Amino acid sequence: MNKLTRTKSDTVFDIVNYALIIIIMVMIIYPFLNTLAISFNDPIDSIRGGIHILPRQFTTYNYKVILSNSQIYHAFMISVLRTVIAVVLQLFATAMLAYTVSRKEYVLRKFITVVFLMTMYFNGGIIPTYFVIKKMGLINNFWVYIIPGLVSAFNLIVLKSFMERISDSFVESARIDGMNEFGIFIKIMIPLCKPALATIALFIGVFQWNSWFDTFIFASGEPKLSTLQFELMKILSSTMDSGSSAAAMGGQSASSSTVTPIAVRGAITIITTVPVLCLYPFLQKYFISGLTLGGVKG
Repeated sequence: MNKLTRTKSDTVFDIVNYALIIIIMVMIIYPFLNTLAISFNDPIDSIRGGIHILPRQFTTYNYKVILSNSQIYHAFMISVLRTVIAVVLQLFATAMLAYTVSRKEYVLRKFITVVFLMTMYFNGGIIPTYFVIKKMGLINNFWVYIIPGLVSAFNLIVLKSFMERISDSFVESARIDGMNEFGIFIKIMIPLCKPALATIALFIGVFQWNSWFDTFIFASGEPKLSTLQFELMKILSSTMDSGSSAAAMGGQSASSSTVTPIAVRGAITIITTVPVLCLYPFLQKYFISGLTLGGVKG
């Protein structure tokens, strides 16, 4: 009989593997559960510490404090709007440029690639960047969230490398059929690059969703352009200031209705994380899917 038999070493190997997987899962899940517990725990009680994965004194007060700010809801819509528009436009612009520099017949592809690579190592700094943005008329303008980062050098390299792996037979066949370059890009390259595009879309979306510093520098003069992250940052900052004042007074102003930085920070983390967690399952299949590049016979 050709029956497979398991040896003692096989069993030990499986046990070690399962143990490592469980340890990694705990290391990944525990911080999130701990933050969730703190966000639902009484803010004054949270200062004592010792909270693990369940709140010691359950309350929704931390979320009520954050969501009672009327500006939060408008800022949430601005964050959603900038994230969606940025993902669509930046992904399209990056993909077009990546397709261009991935074509071997394009004589300037190496030069353009090097120029973009240099931006990953050198930048002008905040002050020169501010004056450039101001010269473009983007101060206190919604498009300041979109245009300056329209093409990312890192995303460009990822897409370029992915497109170079695709067989030239697809492009050559399309050209023989009379399809122009834009048609090849839309109908051939985009469908074949879905896994890479989904990955980059997630990178762009998470960056846009979490960004607040650009609002502080370029759009703080226009309240209507305030983003969710910027408003949450202001709430956390004011909570830390009030907490410092209470500590200076010996804690006399502390009460059950007082928010603390650690509690507000936990609630803010959950509020900003949940939308990304809801989006990820829809993109996950593209991360684990592969491409059949050998579908055309040579």
